Amino acid sequence: MELQGKFARAKGVIFTDYNGLTVHEMSELREMLRPASIDYKIFKNTLAKRACVGTPIDGIKDVFTGQTGIAFGYDDPVLLAKKILEFTKRNDKFKVRGGIVEGGVCSPEDIAAVSKLPSRQTLLAIFIGAMQSPLNKLAGALNATLSQFVYAMEALKSKKSVSD
Repeated sequence: MELQGKFARAKGVIFTDYNGLTVHEMSELREMLRPASIDYKIFKNTLAKRACVGTPIDGIKDVFTGQTGIAFGYDDPVLLAKKILEFTKRNDKFKVRGGIVEGGVCSPEDIAAVSKLPSRQTLLAIFIGAMQSPLNKLAGALNATLSQFVYAMEALKSKKSVSD
C-alpha cells in the first residue's frame, strides 16, 4: 500500500487542516515543498487510519477527522516543520494538527519548537567542528612543543659551536 510505505519511510509527518484553501493555494503549497523533497498528499481518513497500523503513525490516529492533508519529509524533519509553518504564516486557513518526528508524537506546539532547531546539515557541521577542535588543539600543542625542542637543540648546537 502506497500510504503505508510513505508512513514507514518518512522521518517526519505533519498532519494539517486544509479546509478553505483554494486549488491555487494548494498548488502554491506543493510547489513550495517540492524543492525540499517534501510530499503533500490528501487521503481519505479511513484509508489513512488503516495504513498507519504497524507504523510509527499508529499512535496518533485521532488526527484523522475532517479534511486532513499529510506532509511527508523523508530527509530532514526540521526542514519539513519549517516549510509547513512558513506556509501557515502566509495562509491563516492552513492549520497544523500535529505530527510525528523521528517516531515521536508531536503536538502543533512541538512542531513549532522543532522548526526553530537548526537543520540537520547545520547540526552535523557543528558536531564535526566540535570533534575537530580538540584534534586541532592537540596538533597545535604538539607542534609548539616540537618547535620549542628544535629551537632548544639549535641554541645548544650554537652554544657548542661558539665554545669550541
